[in-house]
Amino acid sequence: MPELSLLLPMAAMLVVIGAFAGVLAGLLGVGGGIVLVPAFFYAFQTLGYDGPQLMQMCLGTSLATIIVTSVRSVLSHNKKGAVDWDVLRTWAPGIVIGAALGVFLAARLQSGVLQALFGVLGVVIGLYMGFGRSDWRLGAAMPTGGLRAVLSPGVGFLSVLMGIGGGSFGVPLMSLFNTPIHRAVATAAGFGVLIAVPGVIGFLMVPVDAAARPPFTLGAVNFAAFGLIIAMTLITAPVGVALAHRMDPKPLKRIFAVFLTLVALNMLRKALF
Repeated sequence: MPELSLLLPMAAMLVVIGAFAGVLAGLLGVGGGIVLVPAFFYAFQTLGYDGPQLMQMCLGTSLATIIVTSVRSVLSHNKKGAVDWDVLRTWAPGIVIGAALGVFLAARLQSGVLQALFGVLGVVIGLYMGFGRSDWRLGAAMPTGGLRAVLSPGVGFLSVLMGIGGGSFGVPLMSLFNTPIHRAVATAAGFGVLIAVPGVIGFLMVPVDAAARPPFTLGAVNFAAFGLIIAMTLITAPVGVALAHRMDPKPLKRIFAVFLTLVALNMLRKALF
């Protein structure tokens, strides 16, 4: 049994991380993974688990939490009739294939390479959040045929490499193809389930050295972090929603975009230097 001197600081860090992620998710509609992966990275590293597979544990644990939060979100949005089940059904095979390929690659990369990938993609997402416009369009409707066959695995593949759900890539993509934002957010939650389930299955089978993993870790998924994060996000997400109704979230979203870009750049710096 791990010593309390290790478990208590770990639990305290995870409670704070979960509370912060929940408020942001409710306030800005930001998927938890984009916050959780760097937070797990710094928490596990601070606790001394800075091994060559640190990022795999961060990605796997983040995706585990996304299964729960995405299912809850899809069910909530479906009650309001906001989920586009036709898009979800036709994009599902490609997303699942892309997610499986993402795990296959992530399991074979060093933590530093995954840090660099997270940094680069995080900067792209941060810049889009900060400077993207709601009237930008690439098409009048969601792609079908060959373009869908390319884009759907891409969403799953890149999301797994970052340990995130469907929101960060899915919502901008659907918005660019003329999908109303409320429908894009609702449907992207379904993307999150399709990404996270094969992702977690894959990461559970990734062998991680026992000396380099936190307590209660199976494969590359830490179940202590999973449980505490889920508990805290369920408590604090409604707080974020309540705050969103009291203030204009647009300037806050730009502030978060700056924060995310700085975090991503720091991850990139650590990977390269």
